Amino acid sequence: MEKGPLHAGARRDPAMRPNRPIIGRAKCSPTGPLGLYLHWPYCTTKCGYCDFYSVPQGDADLSRTARALCQELSLRLAGAGPQVRTVFFGGGTPTTMAAPLLAEVLAAIHEAVTSDAPVEFTVEANPATVDAAKAQVLRDCGVDRISLGAQSFHHAELAFLERLHDPAVIPVAVRVLRDGGIANINLDLIFGVPGQTLASWRESLLRALALGPQHLACYGLTYEPNTALTQRLRQGAITPCDDGFEAEQYALAIEVLAEAGFEHYEISNFALPGRRCAHNLIYWHNAPYLAVGPSASGFTGTERYKNIAQHGEYVRRVEAGEDPAADHEEVGRATVALETLMMGMRLVEGFDLAEFAGRTGYDLRILAAERLASMQTQGLAEIRGETLVLTRRGLLLADGIIAELAMALDERPGLALPVVRTSRPAKGQ
Repeated sequence: MEKGPLHAGARRDPAMRPNRPIIGRAKCSPTGPLGLYLHWPYCTTKCGYCDFYSVPQGDADLSRTARALCQELSLRLAGAGPQVRTVFFGGGTPTTMAAPLLAEVLAAIHEAVTSDAPVEFTVEANPATVDAAKAQVLRDCGVDRISLGAQSFHHAELAFLERLHDPAVIPVAVRVLRDGGIANINLDLIFGVPGQTLASWRESLLRALALGPQHLACYGLTYEPNTALTQRLRQGAITPCDDGFEAEQYALAIEVLAEAGFEHYEISNFALPGRRCAHNLIYWHNAPYLAVGPSASGFTGTERYKNIAQHGEYVRRVEAGEDPAADHEEVGRATVALETLMMGMRLVEGFDLAEFAGRTGYDLRILAAERLASMQTQGLAEIRGETLVLTRRGLLLADGIIAELAMALDERPGLALPVVRTSRPAKGQ
């Protein structure tokens, strides 16, 4: 693909010279795979349930933001270090960009990691923002996986979620992507939507399966702080689904997708054999990843940074040669242990207690012996050899179980671990 001016500028522009060494590839742990996440901060509109940093693009200078993104990328990947193995470009919605600008950004990303040969290059998209020109751009720039925010196949549910697309647009978007050469497609679906029924949820699952995706992510609707949805809840304008009904929906998803040949490999994620999301597995194994873009957070294995969550100030800092990170944190051994536990327990295949002890120095088989025995007695978990495996009931209560095990770490003399909260609040606790 011909290189545009943005692509070329990202490779040669010397303007970004931070006052202090920027956290990049050279600081990442050399063992294991390295992930790369890029955050595009713009959407067409802001959905009321979304707590990721994103803003309506309006009249924002998209080219300027894109140039800053590519400049930061070039600097973070400079020098020697572990090779990038996965790329995930999310947001926001990268496919809100017009095809020419999208081509320039993706070409810059692709060239930056060409020598690394990532095993997976994912881009997030909304059904209403996909067309043939963009599909061709995605394929030409090395993208081999799309995560499509379908969310539901019902008008009323999409309207509640403030999604802009019509259910009929979803199969059209999938067909356009496949015609453009993207064979690996994930569909996101949401359950626990007020007004949703078991019948409508089953229909969304079946209509999604009819499109032949390789991966499905099924998330329960959460009422996150500082979102418009939560504000409506506090005002009494929304009656949320009760926990028991959400549990039924979750169980139904497990049943329907298992019958379709999907492996349930993470609390919310299902894949055909060989199609698990390699990038998200880096997170769940608490392995290093670099992050680029406004509000993006990266982790080297011993240090964490988070870029400023304001697109205008982000661009200004990059253009001025300043570090765009607003926060830096040295991650101690105890925190690494906590986070490894918190993320690894989400994997359905189980949590290797022996490997955890060897990696972190904290042996839950000793520290949490009573808690582990109680979980088994309650039917929440099983221990198979050295592996702790949550039962189906345990998966529903995963956040509470993780918090219980984290308390076992916290009780050790000298440790002061933060309160544990995964992406969803504990159910039934």
